[in-house]
Amino acid sequence: MQSQLGLAHFWSQGDFVTHAVAILLLLLSVSSWMVIVGRGVWQWKTNRCFEHAMSAFWSAESLDRAVEAIKAEDSSGVFAHMAAAGAAAAQAHAQHGARGIGAGVSQSESVTRALRSQIVRTQAGIEQGLTFLASVGSTSPFIGLFGTVWGIYHALVGLSGATQVVLDKVAGPVGEALIMTAAGLFVAIPAVLAYNALTRGNRIVMAQLDGFAHDLHVYLTTGARSGSVQPVPAGQLARAA
Repeated sequence: MQSQLGLAHFWSQGDFVTHAVAILLLLLSVSSWMVIVGRGVWQWKTNRCFEHAMSAFWSAESLDRAVEAIKAEDSSGVFAHMAAAGAAAAQAHAQHGARGIGAGVSQSESVTRALRSQIVRTQAGIEQGLTFLASVGSTSPFIGLFGTVWGIYHALVGLSGATQVVLDKVAGPVGEALIMTAAGLFVAIPAVLAYNALTRGNRIVMAQLDGFAHDLHVYLTTGARSGSVQPVPAGQLARAA
């Protein structure tokens, strides 16, 4: 009896519901790890290139060269897109600010609107996958628990016709069914930990982006250069997000 117990025995004795729950947990685990690795690598690249991107931008001789320089250094594209959006807004206002529905709007307001829109787009992009991780972390234990309950029910139904039920015949199937609960926790715990870590990393990126947007706004509207870009708490230009 002991040699027959295990994952293979549990799978062979399971029905359609048990197999479906196991496959669902496997798919959730693979998908969550894909999100974890993808977002983790992206945050690592963003944090790694931040200083080089800022140095390349503020040391350029002109705005056009600064945009090209930050595109070359910013492999994540977060800060490069912000610089390009701000520069495009400033140039568009200089060319078309005197006509159209935007006539009468100051350059500062035009640049602010463009930077805010870019912050919203960036924030929406960096939060991709976090809702999925939160859903996996909150539902996987219950999916595993359902698999356990169904496995125990299936095992007890199989023993219902036995004239004599001993502890070994009950403990084996029940113990195998508990594997589903362990599988649910195995899927949920990494998802929850990764969600918390990625959320913190996103806050750091947004703080860096907000600081860069603030200094970029000052430069585009007044011509003053920033000596160094210091991350500030998100909430200035990002407040509209």
